Amino acid sequence: MTDSLLDGAPAPRRILLVTGLSGAGKSSILRILEDLGYEVIDNPPLGMLDEIVTRAEQPVAIGVDSRTRGFDAAAVMAALGRLRVNPGLQAELIYATAEESVLLRRYTATRRRHPLAMRGAVKDGIEAEIELTARLRAAADMVIDTSDLPPPELRQVIETRFAPGTDRQGGGLTVALMSFAFPAGLPREADMVFDARFLRNPYYVAELAAQTGLDPEVAAYVAADPDYPRFLDQIDGMLGLVLPRFVREGKKYATIAIGCSGGRHRSVTIVEALAERLAECAGTCERPGKTHRIDIGAAPSDVPSSGADGQGAWSVIVMHRELARQGRYRWRWASRPKEPVTDVVEGRYSS
Repeated sequence: MTDSLLDGAPAPRRILLVTGLSGAGKSSILRILEDLGYEVIDNPPLGMLDEIVTRAEQPVAIGVDSRTRGFDAAAVMAALGRLRVNPGLQAELIYATAEESVLLRRYTATRRRHPLAMRGAVKDGIEAEIELTARLRAAADMVIDTSDLPPPELRQVIETRFAPGTDRQGGGLTVALMSFAFPAGLPREADMVFDARFLRNPYYVAELAAQTGLDPEVAAYVAADPDYPRFLDQIDGMLGLVLPRFVREGKKYATIAIGCSGGRHRSVTIVEALAERLAECAGTCERPGKTHRIDIGAAPSDVPSSGADGQGAWSVIVMHRELARQGRYRWRWASRPKEPVTDVVEGRYSS
């Protein structure tokens, strides 16, 4: 956290530029952000971005895509650069995408014309737009693939990253720990995926089958597997290696996914255990033989690389995908930077 925030100065105002492929869900993302309290402007002329941001008094979400007057990836990057040098703003770029087959199916269902293929094939328009926006995708702070992301899950993703209060991180890393079921598909947003299916499965124990990894009996059963402690420690060790590097590189979001067969027992247990460990490292983390620490206000170049002291410059979100799909769970904060780990804030917005 920066000194100005510690001194009580207002946090930088959040400015989100939302772009991506036509049909990938940009409009849906903007509607969700509007529900969260953002002032939303869709497709203004690029030359007006600075004026819009200057006049706004609240967080702003601005949609820019191939329909925008004067659209050009270089112009968007230049506008983003101008916003980022303003210390009173926290400017981020969100890129929405989807597989070509999904985009084609969506255009067929709506019978709309692609903005870059008003007189030609939709496929040609999609390919042209992918090429036109490739630089923006590469530079995006967050890429959201909506190919198999239902609206409630898209809302959950946006809420966990951009709901009011999440901008108090001062630009730090948000780590999302997610449990999921392999048969339901890999989470497309995952930066790292671990497979817990080799651990013994509580599903085959009659009294545990209907419970989840959130229940102590299930967690104890999973933890009693002889290989569980080593597996958990090795995931923890891997995160201890890569998360400080993510911080050093200026990465803002990282999703760590743990999968099992049903996404309700083993993966949930491990995610909860990892959340506890990472939350303990939100400031200074003491473990046998070493202490890890990162100054959350440090510039990316000042953050230690792997092997040096450097864990803690992140907040932690817990998400259980399959339980959420069943209406049995909502995302929650496990920790926020510089805040007690016991101060858990539940997601406040319904899907």
